[in-house]
Amino acid sequence: MPQKQVKEFVQNKRLAIVGVSRSGQKFGNIAFKELKTRGYDVFAVHPEVQEIAGEKCYPNLSALKGLIDGVVVCVPPAQGMQVLQEAADCGMNQVWIQQQADSPELLTAGQKLGLNIVSGKCILMYAPPVRSFHAWHKGFMQLIGKY
Repeated sequence: MPQKQVKEFVQNKRLAIVGVSRSGQKFGNIAFKELKTRGYDVFAVHPEVQEIAGEKCYPNLSALKGLIDGVVVCVPPAQGMQVLQEAADCGMNQVWIQQQADSPELLTAGQKLGLNIVSGKCILMYAPPVRSFHAWHKGFMQLIGKY
């Protein structure tokens, strides 16, 4: 994965997070909170609720058209297919598919839709400022040549 794609994505400061859960225990919730503390404008996407932990939720990406620069996908690959299609339909082409949310089929679908996809990486290791565990993890990955 070219570093250029990663750098371009994290320069987007208005991001939708698809996969914020009501339980608050999913990675989408962690990414939402952490990216917000890093100065990003983040928008939670959840099709069934209007609010999670005091934060407004949007039912889908269509509701955010014109408000966001990129999409972080934190749902299983089967659900991710719908997210990629909706992103393409809305003209949103910057997509980060979080580790464990990707699959070969999902990546192929994203390519066919003409999306700029980052996958196989944790956004919290790349979205500045990187700190705490993610800073250590980033350094380790650089050391072993997998950054």
